[in-house]
Amino acid sequence: MKDLFIKRFEYYKMLGDQAFAQLSEEEVFVQFNEESNSIAVIVKHIAGNMLSRWTNFLTEDGEKSWRNRDEEFIETFKTKAEVLEYWEKGWACLFGALGQITEDNLYATIYIRSEAHSVIDAVFRQLAHYPYHIGQIVYIAKMLKNDDWKSLSIARNKSGEFNAGMKHHFK
Repeated sequence: MKDLFIKRFEYYKMLGDQAFAQLSEEEVFVQFNEESNSIAVIVKHIAGNMLSRWTNFLTEDGEKSWRNRDEEFIETFKTKAEVLEYWEKGWACLFGALGQITEDNLYATIYIRSEAHSVIDAVFRQLAHYPYHIGQIVYIAKMLKNDDWKSLSIARNKSGEFNAGMKHHFK
């Protein structure tokens, strides 16, 4: 089961990684308006969540006393490299935690903000949360790049070609 979880999270990390690869230093920090977040701020939130939720997840509440969620929405990074370093730190914590999941603890009770969850439910919760924000990252990146955007999925008007290739691939 943990291999399936890891595979799914790796896919969403890859989407973020490929979006970052297309962005300049400045584009990572673009904020479209007062109510929106830059990609850098979204990363700060995702990674902050990952570090809180997955550090000692089997023995400690997922909302750590050292986490300041409100601070995650204030821009503090200075460079794209800092953003990517924090992105990687969050993912390393998540993947390390997923590696601890076994058939024996899959339905064990853990806590997030004092609310009981099974381990599997906590994983599903984050499989909804992180892709939501990664979708925001990809959407912002796509808007910023416009005609220079390189699709991360099936290119527009290429579905038939893609499907034909998949049929051939899996025969």
